[in-house]
Amino acid sequence: MTKVKKEKLDAEEPAGVPERSYHELIANLNPIAQPLASRKLSKKLYKCVKKAARVKNIRRGVKEVQKFINKGEKGIVVLAGDTLPIEVYCHLPVMCEDRSLPYAYIPSKVDLGSAAGSKRPTCVILIKPHQDYQEAYDECLSEVSDLPKPL
Repeated sequence: MTKVKKEKLDAEEPAGVPERSYHELIANLNPIAQPLASRKLSKKLYKCVKKAARVKNIRRGVKEVQKFINKGEKGIVVLAGDTLPIEVYCHLPVMCEDRSLPYAYIPSKVDLGSAAGSKRPTCVILIKPHQDYQEAYDECLSEVSDLPKPL
């Protein structure tokens, strides 16, 4: 007997899991989640993460992102604002500012993980530039760079 893979339907939600609104997600944010992406920018970042994951051009997870930031890799750092405890990734914004990498917080680690093509929630992703999605990347880069940095 062979296993039969179930087809994934993007349009359908899993039964019993209602989609939460942006305002409900913001209620669970950490106090350090600044600069926070707007609803519109969050959607653009999710789309850019999906495109980057399709061509395997992302770094996922705190250890991996930290390692490649230290190596000098360039890109956009997307952090999930609802990660607890904060100490898991509170050093990453400082590292990004030291290396002049743009970064932004989005409301949900579950949505970030699913945008990257994973079933597990992900608290940080580094999106690397690539020709296949250069237009979306440049648009996200300019908007994330324009966000006001915390004091």
